[in-house]
Amino acid sequence: MSIGMQCLLLLIVMVIIMTLGWRWQKRRSNAGIVDVLWSIGVGLGAVLMALMSDGAALPRSLGAVFGAAWAARLALHLWRRVSHEHEDGRYRQLRRHWRGNQTKFFLFFQFQAALVVLFSLPFAAVARNPTSQITPALFVGAVIWAIAILGETVADRQLTRFRQNPAHSGKTCREGLWRYSRHPNYFFEWLHWFAYVALAWGSSLAWLAWSGPIVMYIFLRWISGITFTEAQAVRHRGDDYREYQRTTSMLIPWFPKSTTSDKGLT
Repeated sequence: MSIGMQCLLLLIVMVIIMTLGWRWQKRRSNAGIVDVLWSIGVGLGAVLMALMSDGAALPRSLGAVFGAAWAARLALHLWRRVSHEHEDGRYRQLRRHWRGNQTKFFLFFQFQAALVVLFSLPFAAVARNPTSQITPALFVGAVIWAIAILGETVADRQLTRFRQNPAHSGKTCREGLWRYSRHPNYFFEWLHWFAYVALAWGSSLAWLAWSGPIVMYIFLRWISGITFTEAQAVRHRGDDYREYQRTTSMLIPWFPKSTTSDKGLT
């Protein structure tokens, strides 16, 4: 099946799924479900691309398993938050900005359906890789994937544990990986997409795998990730978060700068 037909089939499936998700948020006033469904959709895209392509079995299997496992972990993590917490501040702000307009929310959900197709293109590249044996590129891809999943899982658990402590209400998490990056979960999310660049090495569509890390960085940096998350954090935590912004790397983990209080002691 051509990549165009694969994308069309995936889009139709995701339009249906996102429409059901839009109805769910309409009843519960919680648009966070869109993130859960987006994650599931990308995992579904990884599997569909593997099943409907003609590459070698090894890279196709790796792409499907890695994509589905990553998506399942992320979807489950997000679902725990959506099902047990109030609507994420980003979506509350969007709801206020749109004044609860459900037509705009519907279009937003359908836009996410299209994004699922876009983020499934790296899996299409992997699924057309003719490599039938383990190569350095496949090994590197597997190592990148393992490091990224481990890092993202650790970052998510550290933040969840911090938020569950009532004493930390209104404070900024600086524990573990969060000491070295303001968004370690986003960093490892971004890193994860480089795994498919390696897995697609030798594919006729290898260049298409770069859409994953490039588009993900654009979204995380300027569109739906860091910008909205940090604006919400500044509104809620004020100077504490501004100090965190001053001392801590935005995305790529690095050693923190000295704090204002540290300077006062020197």
